[in-house]
Amino acid sequence: MKLSVLISVLNEEHTVMQMLEQVLAVPVEKELVVVDDGSSDKTWEVLQQLHDPRVRTYRHKTNLGKGSGIRTALEHATGDWVIIQDADLEYDPNDYPRLIAPILDGRAQVVYGARDLDRQSLTFRLGNKFLTWCTNVLYSAKISDMETCYKLMPREVMLSLGLLPTRFQIEPEITAKLLRRGYKIYEVPIWYKPRKAKKLSAWKDGLPALWTLIKYRFASV
Repeated sequence: MKLSVLISVLNEEHTVMQMLEQVLAVPVEKELVVVDDGSSDKTWEVLQQLHDPRVRTYRHKTNLGKGSGIRTALEHATGDWVIIQDADLEYDPNDYPRLIAPILDGRAQVVYGARDLDRQSLTFRLGNKFLTWCTNVLYSAKISDMETCYKLMPREVMLSLGLLPTRFQIEPEITAKLLRRGYKIYEVPIWYKPRKAKKLSAWKDGLPALWTLIKYRFASV
């Protein structure tokens, strides 16, 4: 089982190397496909300092959004399975084996890492819980964390979704399309430490996320 780790990076010069080293240390067969999404700091220069055959780096000349970064990474992925990884140290790559376990023993095909949302600020906690509740109502699902970064599935499945978003709407779009196509999402608790400064906006990203959920409940997928 070869895992492709899809990483979209924006202005993470202080954390990206530590995150990559953590991912590389996880004892699973893997490749890291990293996309610098138009960073204005030294992120790209930092990425060029890592010389490891398991890491491939690409660059957007301008900032296109997390969704675009993940789509570019997916285009270059070669693994049997894919997982999304953020570069801000909120998530711990040591949880990969825990996420992979239900797949290896035949319990699941799609696995999400469920966070303890009570560790988030009140605004983001309520927003995430509301969007997850909407997901469960619209798609008759029973998940606890729709917005989680850790989404693990076969590469061919993610490719088949025909992902379109440029920003953070990629999270609800992936979930909506998976559920519409009948995939059952298996959740595993993961370690999570929220960062204080967020790149997403409760209004700029929250409302489009809600519209994405509603749209794909009725649109053809």
